[in-house]
Amino acid sequence: MASTNPPVITRFAPSPTGHLHVGGARTALFCWAFAKRYGGHFLLRIEDTDAARSSDESARGIMEDLAWLGIHWDEGPELSWVPRHSARGKPEQSSNTVGSSPLAERGSTHTDATIGGDPRGVGPFFQARRIAIYNEHIMRLVEQGKAYPAFESEETLSAEKKLAEQAKRNYRYNRASYDNVADIKDRVRMIERGEPHVIRFFAPHQEIAFTDQVLGDVKIAPGEVDDFIIRRKDGFPMYNFAVVVDDHAMGITHVLRAQEHLSNTPRQIALYRAFGFAPPLFGHMPLIMNMDNTKMSKRDKAKAARKALKDALAKQAGGAGQPPELASAIGVDANQLTDFLSAENDSQLIAEAIARHFKITLPEIEVADFRDAGYTPEAINNFLALLGWNPGMKLPDGKDLEKFDMDFLAQHFAIDRIGKTNSKFDRAKLLSFNADSIGAMTDEQFSQRWFDWCEEHAKPLAAKASEWTATGEDACATPRWLWLSKAVKPRAKTFRDGVKSCGFVMLDSVTIDPAVAAKHLDANNGEGRALLREYRSRIASLPAFEPTPIHDVIEQLAKEKGYPHPGTIAQAVRVAIAGVPVTPGIGETLAVLGREETLKRMDAAC
Repeated sequence: MASTNPPVITRFAPSPTGHLHVGGARTALFCWAFAKRYGGHFLLRIEDTDAARSSDESARGIMEDLAWLGIHWDEGPELSWVPRHSARGKPEQSSNTVGSSPLAERGSTHTDATIGGDPRGVGPFFQARRIAIYNEHIMRLVEQGKAYPAFESEETLSAEKKLAEQAKRNYRYNRASYDNVADIKDRVRMIERGEPHVIRFFAPHQEIAFTDQVLGDVKIAPGEVDDFIIRRKDGFPMYNFAVVVDDHAMGITHVLRAQEHLSNTPRQIALYRAFGFAPPLFGHMPLIMNMDNTKMSKRDKAKAARKALKDALAKQAGGAGQPPELASAIGVDANQLTDFLSAENDSQLIAEAIARHFKITLPEIEVADFRDAGYTPEAINNFLALLGWNPGMKLPDGKDLEKFDMDFLAQHFAIDRIGKTNSKFDRAKLLSFNADSIGAMTDEQFSQRWFDWCEEHAKPLAAKASEWTATGEDACATPRWLWLSKAVKPRAKTFRDGVKSCGFVMLDSVTIDPAVAAKHLDANNGEGRALLREYRSRIASLPAFEPTPIHDVIEQLAKEKGYPHPGTIAQAVRVAIAGVPVTPGIGETLAVLGREETLKRMDAAC
């Protein structure tokens, strides 16, 4: 390693086989924070040697999710990244958040156009582009007698495993290929001739011990590590081999990862010893669990969709069978749906189709899910940081310090504050964090960030807002969008909540349920309709059709009619313009619709 290497180099090395799981995001966050704490580098490597499951689309999606979170890598694949609102105004600091930078700045207003790069010349950072490097290291081990080709067929190995199972003992490869071809030069010649083979590591019969930075001393008895495969027949390296070669070549000093990887560590240390490399320090972090103590995984979506499907079937006659018409209505193959129902598959596509059909919300698991649900990156980072770690600090009132930003995390993160027990993913707490994040924004900041979110995740509303703009005008700066934003912000715990509050904006026409009309318009001899007509006549001639004068008119009318508050009038107005008695404030609601649309809807209701 060159003398110019940073004192600490951590890495996050995801496989691009899908979206970024929040557990992976937590790992990346901790690796990033530890590197920043000690003036080091955080490196991103894409482990794409599983060609059948890996995709460039998934790799880019993972990088974009990390960039959106503000977990920017110092070294790794380059990503052009300009956040949608990087030119927006700076948010204010929340009074409940500790840190030197504004809460909403981190992970959302970074203005670097490119993330990543190769300042030390240790790339490439995609494993599929490093095959020649792996082959060179494999042949080194073969030539030293520390690895060997194995030529058994799958049928032979399956038969041996079946015999072990029948004998009720763990299967262990018998080193037949090693014994049958004892001469190293013969092994090399067979490899060069291209005979079908895998490469196995010759595991020494010795104890493997290391000090885990989180769990403490770990010891593996001699003989526990078998002759595991380090290169498949297709020529691609296995995970445990490639990661050792790469971590050494890239100068990784600390490997922080989830406890589910603990079983890989003895094999990796054995490889480090075989190469004569100094291993990095390992730290295995607690797993992230659901509140019911089940492991949080992508399968949770399938479980939720399966329950909805079973509930629907239970309501049908007999509660049994798989009606073909249901599969057709959902838009999936009937056989695949049957397999999904019996848990033969956990297809995410089927789960999403079921969710759309039954109008249910699947649990957020990947970072992309939380983005779509309207969470802010700063709230997610703050919440994830507390899953297995805490700063160990108190607020003046004696409560634990839990609200902080990314600068605070980078300044105070330490491995010795990582716990050993599994963490629970408390969605109610995350939602509370997100509500605080939105609450800390000024009205202008919320307007800007909400519009940016809508452009990606609620495009019809963003398109409607764009209709309110003059040529060259920023849609999120128009008075009508600002009024709408200000109206929905107080009740919005997520950006999507804001969309749910303003369905009235998207109506082409208003349909009023007869029961609603009877209650709010026709009761008491048509009191509601009479109030609606009078209110309509007064606001029609307002010089400025804006929230304050619109609100003043309804207050004045209520006072004249002797009502203690304008609720009776307001509900009649809401039913007329939205079809329901609940909308944001009357002043903002009507001002957003505009004079012409408001009067048209009122006339239709009168």
